[in-house]
Amino acid sequence: MQTRTLGTHGLKVSALGFGCMGLNFGYGTAVSNDEGIALIRQAVERGVTFFDTAEVYGPFTNEEMVGEALRPVREDVVIATKFGFNIVDGKQAGLNSRPDHIRAVAEASLKRLGVEVIDLFYQHRVDPDVPIEDVAGAVKDLIIAGKVRYFGLSEPGAATVRKAHAVQPVTTLQNEYSLWTRGPETNGILETCEELGIGCVAYSPLGKGFLTGAMSKDTTIAEGDFRASLPRFTPEAMQANQALVDLLRRIGQAKGATPAQIALAWLMAQKPWIVPIPGTTKLHRLEENLAASEVELTPADLADIQSAAAGITVEGDRYPAHLMTTVGR
Repeated sequence: MQTRTLGTHGLKVSALGFGCMGLNFGYGTAVSNDEGIALIRQAVERGVTFFDTAEVYGPFTNEEMVGEALRPVREDVVIATKFGFNIVDGKQAGLNSRPDHIRAVAEASLKRLGVEVIDLFYQHRVDPDVPIEDVAGAVKDLIIAGKVRYFGLSEPGAATVRKAHAVQPVTTLQNEYSLWTRGPETNGILETCEELGIGCVAYSPLGKGFLTGAMSKDTTIAEGDFRASLPRFTPEAMQANQALVDLLRRIGQAKGATPAQIALAWLMAQKPWIVPIPGTTKLHRLEENLAASEVELTPADLADIQSAAAGITVEGDRYPAHLMTTVGR
């Protein structure tokens, strides 16, 4: 597994990370704790060194699983987790990035993960009620105290990044980025990363499963699967967006690769400091995803994808309206 460097302060990770959320949160199904631990360790054996979780996944249980899985190899891996929500009676209950709350979450995450320091601590969503300078200052204090190594932001606006970075250097931005979610290319995020020396972690790089080709307009989304609430996962939208999967499949056939592998290879080809973090619950999908690092897309391939994708209009927002208001702030 090749490595990439996020930011300018030496955070080196595997070129593909592992997004751990879906192991037991979000998709209406969950693997057992033992199964999740086994899969995470299988990822480590295959060269993955970067694992992403958050207190709100579960809530709390995802961090516990990740921490237990990685304990034997703690010194060889990078663990990212996130703060920024109120959690009441086991449910997400609005945003909270007050400095005292950030400190409390850090202490709780350290215990659940079973580590002495959080490698990468993200604000999960920008809290409009707390100045970003105060958030950055709180994380700066945690870094000085040796409880956090690096500071990150998830789904911020470019102006917010600059304000935070002036207080505490931001190492990484985490944004949804894929062939069907290309906002970072036009909203200033990639430009800001380039200018300030910040890495970009791409979550949902496979379009929450759609870009793998495993879903269609006839797919029934299970009860409890959050995709049921997303505009892009209506039957009509999936039928319209099938054109993207067809494009990935066409390129893949010429390369001996799957649509998922082409989607991941395309992302990695955009910038050397972009690290996708696909998730899965299955070993064969993990191996498929990791093999994307061996797929080489030529400039002609990338131009072909760009030209073809430009003629495809993606149907549906990535989130419902009330959640779209929480990104890009």
